[in-house]
Amino acid sequence: MAKVAVIMGSTSDLPVMQDAIDILKELGIEVFVDIVSAHRTPEKMYEFGKNAHSNGISAIIAGAGGAAHLPGMVASLSPLPVIGVPVKSSNSIDGWDSVLSILQMPGGVPVATVALNGAKNAGILAAQIVGVADLKVRQSIIDYKESLKEKVIKGAQELRP
Repeated sequence: MAKVAVIMGSTSDLPVMQDAIDILKELGIEVFVDIVSAHRTPEKMYEFGKNAHSNGISAIIAGAGGAAHLPGMVASLSPLPVIGVPVKSSNSIDGWDSVLSILQMPGGVPVATVALNGAKNAGILAAQIVGVADLKVRQSIIDYKESLKEKVIKGAQELRP
């Protein structure tokens, strides 16, 4: 079974990151969740980044606010795809510091970046990555996208007299 890690710098990021956890579970993907601070627990971050692939993780979603070093630091350590979620936090400059910190990675250390507080899309992107090799997850994504289409069609029909 596919497993995606959802990590974040502190528990204050959990309300945003919960959207990734929820959509991954909805899509039938096992989720590993942990607090891994690049600044306060660098040894833990190092161990996680170096060993995630050996622990059955297929992709990593890393949420961080402020200077937002966690996604890039984990990406520098891991061979797995990392999806960064910039979090608008209390110490943030309206979220822009987080967005730019995650977005502007140096060549050779890619981090896929979603919108500010865009954890749900990070979960969907992780599922799509996992779905390349896992047909069950791929079908879950197909079904999910079909449900989005049906919601739009139903909404449009409700507008008509």
